[in-house]
Amino acid sequence: MTHVLVTGGAGFIGTHVVTALHDAGHRVTVVDSGHPGAHRGPLPDTVAGAPLVRIDVRDRPALAAVLADGVDAVVHQAAMVGLGVDLDDLPEYVGCNDLGTAVLLAVMARAGVHRLVLASSMVVYGEGAYACAGHGPVRPAPRTVADLAAGRYEPTCPRCAAPLTPGLVDEDDPLDPRSVY
Repeated sequence: MTHVLVTGGAGFIGTHVVTALHDAGHRVTVVDSGHPGAHRGPLPDTVAGAPLVRIDVRDRPALAAVLADGVDAVVHQAAMVGLGVDLDDLPEYVGCNDLGTAVLLAVMARAGVHRLVLASSMVVYGEGAYACAGHGPVRPAPRTVADLAAGRYEPTCPRCAAPLTPGLVDEDDPLDPRSVY
């Protein structure tokens, strides 16, 4: 039986990961900070029967104590989520997501835990995959202020302004991040 630590285990994706690991017979430790950027209400006491420990992954001593309990692997889902409405949001995103991941990696190395599954986000692909009836696959430009003010939210073809059809994004598609998140 593998002992897996799931960071962000009370979040939308984390709860599904915890459930799948539990159902597969693994021992699961769940940590989550309850950050208001990811949670609208109070944290539960357990996730899929696993006790939840309230820890911010930037808290090195608390994280080290959890990893010292024989953790074999980490599934890292902890992150401040959202769209990053303002550049003032940058320090909190970097603190939670980048610094939090760096602290986790440092504590894992010190504890001798070498197996990590790191979550990502669709946001790294920008608008995603779209096709224009006349031009085929296209990458839409960012929305203009004028379009947003007029209530036009759907992306259009950057060549002819025609409506686009959404498609599936492959993991090998080019990255085009447009958000501080």
